[in-house]
Amino acid sequence: MKPLQDILIVDLSQFLSAPSASLRLADLGARVIKVERPETGDICRQLYVSNVILNGESSVFRAINRNKESFQADLKVEEDKKQVLKLIEKADVLVHNFRPGVMERLGLDYETVKNINPSIIYANISGYGEEGPWKTKPGQDLLLQSLSGLTWLNGKISDGPVPVGLAIVDILSGAHLAQGILAALIHKAKTGAGSKVSVSMLESILDFQFESITTFYHDGGAPTIRPESNSAHAYLGAPYGIYKTKSGYISLAMGAIPLIGELIGCEALSNYPERESWFNNRNEIKKILANHLLTNTTEHWLSLLEPADIWCAKVMDWEQLFAHEGFKILEMIQNVKMGDGFEYKTTRCPIKIDGEYFTSTVGSPSLGEHTAAIVKELIT
Repeated sequence: MKPLQDILIVDLSQFLSAPSASLRLADLGARVIKVERPETGDICRQLYVSNVILNGESSVFRAINRNKESFQADLKVEEDKKQVLKLIEKADVLVHNFRPGVMERLGLDYETVKNINPSIIYANISGYGEEGPWKTKPGQDLLLQSLSGLTWLNGKISDGPVPVGLAIVDILSGAHLAQGILAALIHKAKTGAGSKVSVSMLESILDFQFESITTFYHDGGAPTIRPESNSAHAYLGAPYGIYKTKSGYISLAMGAIPLIGELIGCEALSNYPERESWFNNRNEIKKILANHLLTNTTEHWLSLLEPADIWCAKVMDWEQLFAHEGFKILEMIQNVKMGDGFEYKTTRCPIKIDGEYFTSTVGSPSLGEHTAAIVKELIT
């Protein structure tokens, strides 16, 4: 039995952030009914990150909406809305990520929904919160990365702002919403009371930077200065970074510079015995390291550093990773099948409880695939 079995979630969300939360809850056993607009459905169905199309729609949609049911309804049409309200009456959780004010206009705001179902968990993600001058701005990942300061932590000092090459704000805010929902479900189990759970994408990405923001406030408000080369962290000292070798790349995390120098035969690094110098002189140390590591292969350097418990790793691409036994043993990729028989590979839930991973062979739904069955079971 999965932990969230018998929990019913009505999901009004689109794109990536809130759907990533309902995906995680579905993996943990919840039943997720995804309410979609007729004809177009979730806009994410046509949101392409590449020219890869899976069974006629976006690979992103297929990845983030597996293991869910699709119920077709137009919330602006009274009869459709009545059906959705009947679903909400029976739901444990309602999820949405509309901009502030939209749910009020639809008559699905928290107070209205709470009157229909007092014990419901009403969970929403906004871009920038429900108040303030940015509340109506679009909550799009790159825009949030840009506004939050994150782009000035990546790359080297000569670069301009460098974004993270993933929808990191979407996925983080989805994870935070899932955490809030789980906490609210525990509260409901103890008290019987429902809750309103709210997450903003801006707060999520600010929380993600807690280490650097805390440093900023206790460093006299000094501006972030990224390394001149081999950058992997705006604040950490040498050797932290990625370095080219004769055969590829190697990453080095924290480590004592003189010891690393001794292990790899780089005498110049013995001139930096003090920990403070690894920060104050990180650019010159990194240049010395970079030049030295070019003289041999990644495999050679790993053979010297790993036995001494220096934190290091080969830098792999997906092809190399997927061929490695360290990846294969995780069985991280699962096959899922849609209702029409179309199969595709995607990742599984990474959470293990009592030695068990939570997998499901159910792929993403076609638009409105489960409408008739849901009406028969839950509405009429």
